[in-house]
Amino acid sequence: MSTILSVFALLLDQLLGEPRRYHPLAGFGCLAQFTEQQLNRSGAVPLRLMGLLSVVLLVAPMAVAAQILSDWFGPLFDGILLYLAVGAKSLAQHALRVVEALQRNDLPVARQRVGMMVSRDTENMERPAIVSATIESVLENGADAIFGALFWFLLAGAPGVVIYRLVNTLDAMWGYRTERFREFGWFVARLDDLLNWFPARLTALVYALAGKFRASIRCWSRQADRLDSPNGGVVMTAGAGALGLILGGPCSYHGETRDKPFFGAGFSPVCGDIYRAVDLVQKSVLYWVIAILIGGWLFA
Repeated sequence: MSTILSVFALLLDQLLGEPRRYHPLAGFGCLAQFTEQQLNRSGAVPLRLMGLLSVVLLVAPMAVAAQILSDWFGPLFDGILLYLAVGAKSLAQHALRVVEALQRNDLPVARQRVGMMVSRDTENMERPAIVSATIESVLENGADAIFGALFWFLLAGAPGVVIYRLVNTLDAMWGYRTERFREFGWFVARLDDLLNWFPARLTALVYALAGKFRASIRCWSRQADRLDSPNGGVVMTAGAGALGLILGGPCSYHGETRDKPFFGAGFSPVCGDIYRAVDLVQKSVLYWVIAILIGGWLFA
């Protein structure tokens, strides 16, 4: 049943995209922001412990509710829940909106649009940095917003995908090494790394199969540990190699310039390569669907 539901959710995503209004993750984000404002304060309790408590308070009730509603409403609820958790179409739409602005040479709009995809500072980005950041986001969010959700749904059903997606959302909000979040966001950042460890490597392998296989595996094996993220490094180096592109380079986070390394192999990206990155992710989705269907047939 999970096989059919996974394909159903992906088809629904391609047909409808993400809800324009009242997306559950948007509501959860507001709740998470309120919780952080109340609990991320210096006091007798260590901030790491407060961060852990916040994650439990926010995620555990949602996971329990998902299981109860799954038992009540059955497979249809599970399929809709997975549809809300994946974001293949919206990821492509965000990337192509950046392309549209770049094709008009409207850098202010392109900066604004790529700023909706990445956490780095975009106000002063030049064209090459915008292109690179967009491609990196497509590759990394392919793992986070699509393949990780599929993996945990297949492994643990409705509660699994809820826990994964909510932890991933909290990491995007709190998982920064800034003064405000370094301690409070420590637990959710480590938990997100743990939940993404295996899905990230599956994603990297599928990127390799969908692109330049040898270059992808070579970049993955030699360059992944250059990047800070133990999972993002795997996904992005494999994706850059699969596309035959050199990505990365210095960028700014929260007003602080970081000497981020270059990675990948081949050529510096141009605007048209954003299309290729989107195509790589979409081709990888097809490979996942084929593998899910084969797995469902073998283990039926």
